[in-house]
Parts: sequence; C-alpha cells; structure tokens
Amino acid sequence: LFDHYLVDRKINAITEITPAVVDAFLASRPRSRPRSYNHLLSVVRRLFKWLVRQQRVAQTPVQSQARHATAGQMMFLFDRVQAQQLLKLAAELPDNNRARNRGRIYSLTFALMYGLGLRVGEVARLCRQDVDLERDLLVIRETKFLKSRLVPFGPKLGARLREYLQQQTESAGALAPTAPLFSFGPNPSQAIHPGTISQTFHVLWPRLGLKVPTGAMPPRVHCLRHSFAVGTLLRWYRSGINPQQRLWDLSTFMGHVHPASTAVYLTITAELLESANQRFN
Repeated sequence: LFDHYLVDRKINAITEITPAVVDAFLASRPRSRPRSYNHLLSVVRRLFKWLVRQQRVAQTPVQSQARHATAGQMMFLFDRVQAQQLLKLAAELPDNNRARNRGRIYSLTFALMYGLGLRVGEVARLCRQDVDLERDLLVIRETKFLKSRLVPFGPKLGARLREYLQQQTESAGALAPTAPLFSFGPNPSQAIHPGTISQTFHVLWPRLGLKVPTGAMPPRVHCLRHSFAVGTLLRWYRSGINPQQRLWDLSTFMGHVHPASTAVYLTITAELLESANQRFN
C-alpha cells in the first residue's frame, strides 16, 4: 500500500519521504478502529527502523503517534450445542427460485467455519480440487495476504464433505476440478458470495434464542472462527496439553504468521479461566 502511494505521488527516492508524506499516507487509508490504524502505523514504523539499521536513511520520518484504543466488545462465542443448533436450522432452509440446495450448502459452510476455523471468504472460494478426500484435507489457496495453507479435517467433517459431493454428483453431475464447491446455480461456475453467507447467518441466529452476554456484541458469522480458536484452547487445557507449546500449531492452522495474530481470537472466558486455574494449581 505504501509503495503504491509513493508511486502515485511520483516520489522516487527514500530521501523524499518526509514526516508529512507518511502522515498523508496514513490519512489516505482511513481506519475506523484504532487497532487497525495502529497496525498500519506499526508496519511502516518497522520498515523505517530497518532502513535506519541498514544505513539507507539517517533517521525515520515516522513521527505519528498510535491512537488510544478503548476496550472493545467481546466476541460472541458458540459452544458445541449452540453450533449444532445453528447447523440444524441451516439444514432446514428451503430452496427458492434463485438458490438450490440451500440447506446442504449453508449447513456445510457453517460447519467448516466452526469446525476448522475458516474465514467466510475461504469457504466461499473453495473449489472441487481443493477438497482432498484421500489425505483428508482442504487446500486454502492465496487467502488473506496471499498465503496458502493445508487444513486437515477429521472423520465427521470428512463424512459431511463426502455426502455433499455424492449428492451433488447424483443431482447435477460431478463437479469439474476448478468448479466452485458451493454454488446455487443456475450458473455452476459462480461461487456463493461471502456476503450471502453472512446475510443468511444474520437471518438464522435470532431464531436460536441465544442470550448475548453483557459486554458482548451480537453474533456475526466471523464469531464461528473465534469460537473454533477458543474451543481449541479449552480442549487443550482440559486434556492436559500446555497451550503455550501449541500456539504455533494453532496459528499455522488458522493461517497466521505469528501467535500474536491468533491471540486476537482468544477471548478469555470463564471456562478458560477455570481450566487455566486448575492447570496452575
């Protein structure tokens, strides 16, 4: 982003990058949340610290200060029973003139998000060739920050995927390797849109009768990914695994380059505190 900004302004030398240029770049990338703004500022600041160490510039032009971040609302976390209820409701969705197999598609997309911690865009972009039933894994291609990864799945999700593909083959023929895994038709080459998945989630969750805890935001589809992260941590605690030794595994699984990015998802719940306290004792 910074490089494109400099090219557009015809700034061709590092020495031309002044504090005013850096401030103008930051202002050109509006960030509503302090954390997002501070992250962008931090990336640019680290770049120039490196340039100073490499003696490419005498001093850093980054003089902007981080924004004060107030405590945000907690993410709503689905437990196993609530997630099962969501999948059941999704499976009961009827078809309409613009969408066929709505129940099967939405139930499986939510299951992949909750069971594997996938982003909604990652689920929507899956193609048939991304489902490896021989090795029981998904290939997530060029997702956020153009990273790709392999995501193994267990027997329950494997059975759901096999059943879905079998039903797809029986009703409309086998999918081509590059065909979207989830498509409503009549154009089978058009993948389901992430926004459509999100809208359907917002239609369904009020029907679950969930009680939103004080201080938590109403559920949104990204909560399923958060729920996966916290649920994994809780299972590790309860099975005697030291989470500190496994955070790199969780980060890799979720497509993060460092556990610090994963920590954003690890909302501290009463169950986590109880399990951590038992481990400490």
